[in-house]
Amino acid sequence: MISEAMRVRINEQINRELYSAYLYLALSAHAQRINLKGTAAWFMAKHGEEMMHALKMYRYLLDQDAQVTLASVAAPPAAPDGVMAIFEGTLAHEREVTAAINELVDQALSEKDHATRVFLQWFVTEQIEEEATVIDVIGRLRLFGDQGQGLLMIDNELAAAAKSIGQTRPADGGA
Repeated sequence: MISEAMRVRINEQINRELYSAYLYLALSAHAQRINLKGTAAWFMAKHGEEMMHALKMYRYLLDQDAQVTLASVAAPPAAPDGVMAIFEGTLAHEREVTAAINELVDQALSEKDHATRVFLQWFVTEQIEEEATVIDVIGRLRLFGDQGQGLLMIDNELAAAAKSIGQTRPADGGA
């Protein structure tokens, strides 16, 4: 069984994951509105991934006989102008999530909560991938530009990546 402090912190992380899903849903809608269908599909796939992360934590709490306490999810801000700004904001957001996951791991270590530390290791690895993916997109935007043919190429790559995200997600939602 996990401590009350850890239970509270994991519930807070569930809220962060739900916020991430909500943010990516909003960015998907924005990308769709500006005719970047590949980017919209990629953000929609990320929305699904974040929902899976929240459900994975939800299931962990239930498996630990701990209470799940859902809180209000804040509305995401309006999408910034420009594709580069959208992805720079996405990277900043993912880095905040990484910091929060690392703080959970630190707490698990300080409490000698080995089960939670092992559980959280998956999220540590996942955040490395999340940040690297966005860094790659930003690098491509810098290299090829965020307008015209360069943007079209990147949008097509994001459409293909969105399909692979859906294929690599566990069928049971990762729980």
